[in-house]
Parts: sequence; C-alpha cells; structure tokens
Amino acid sequence: MKKTTLIMIASATMLMAAPAADNGTGNMMQGKGMGQGKGMMMAQGKCGQGMQKMQGKKMRKRGMQQSKKMHSPFLIKHGLPHMSRIVMLSWGDPAFGLTAEQKTALESIRKKTMGSVIKIKKEIMPLTKSILAETYSGKSADEMKERVKKLGELEAEATIVQLQCIEETKKILTKEQLIYLLQKSMQHRKMHKMK
Repeated sequence: MKKTTLIMIASATMLMAAPAADNGTGNMMQGKGMGQGKGMMMAQGKCGQGMQKMQGKKMRKRGMQQSKKMHSPFLIKHGLPHMSRIVMLSWGDPAFGLTAEQKTALESIRKKTMGSVIKIKKEIMPLTKSILAETYSGKSADEMKERVKKLGELEAEATIVQLQCIEETKKILTKEQLIYLLQKSMQHRKMHKMK
C-alpha cells in the first residue's frame, strides 16, 4: 500500500470524525401585516428564541460528543478510521463497485471486529464508571493504579482490533475504491457544513 493512499485514508477519517456544522436557521425577521415597531419586537423575540434554541442544540451536541469520547473503547479516541462504518455508508453504491466476494470478506471482517470490540467495551464501561466513582469518593491514585492499568490494556486491545480491521479492509479494497471512500467522506463533510 502506497504512502499517499494511507494519507488519503487518514484524511478521510479526520473528515468523517469532524462534527457537523450547526447553523440553526430560523425565520427571525418575519412580521407580515404588522407595523414596523411591533414587527421589530416580534423579530427580536423570535431572534432571542432562535438563539436559545441554537445554544441548546450546540450544548446537546457538545454533550453527545463528550459522551461518545467517554464511551469510546479505543485508546486513540479520534483520528483512526472506523473502516467498517465508512464502507457501510457506500455499501450498495454502484460507483463504489464492491463485488460479491469483497462484500462477503468485508462482512466477515465487520462481524469479527464488532464482536471483539463489543466484548471489550463490556469490560471497559463498568471499569471506567468504578474509577470515576472512586475518584469522587476520595480514593487515592495508588489505590486505583491497577484498575487504571487494566483500563489502558483493554483500550489498547480494542485499538489493535481497530487497526487490524483497517489493515484487513485495505487489503480487500482496490486503490480506486479507497480513493472513492476519501472523496465520499469529503462530500459527506461538506454536506454537514452546509446544514
């Protein structure tokens, strides 16, 4: 695999992982059939409500992003592609052109990857919660050291599974299909920016 292809895949991942823009458009300056003063007051009221809604959306989005990072079973929280998910977004697209053999192989990789990650995540979540609870209850770092090390080992194990998924998927896809994924992910990002 050429270095340029790997860089393009890494770029696609960063593009896919970036949060979508929230412009919170609304009809703030409508006041049909009203006098100027009354229409302006209505516009300001709607503007204020629109701003509150936008701020609420942004806060919820930030909270969801933080929650996703906290619940991520991987040691590297963002930057590495979730190849299986990226492929699934274009699964039936004729331009992507997956063959029946490729689909069979990719389904096998997805099943193996998801099974392993879910199993690891079931160990990570309670361990994370217990470390957080113990931190707030006043336990010392020394008392939690072994559990923190175990958490790191589990996250490293999940990350290795992710790296294997990337490696195995790249072996199945052609160079053209990898380039297609990069282009598709760039389009996906642009669409989210315009929303």
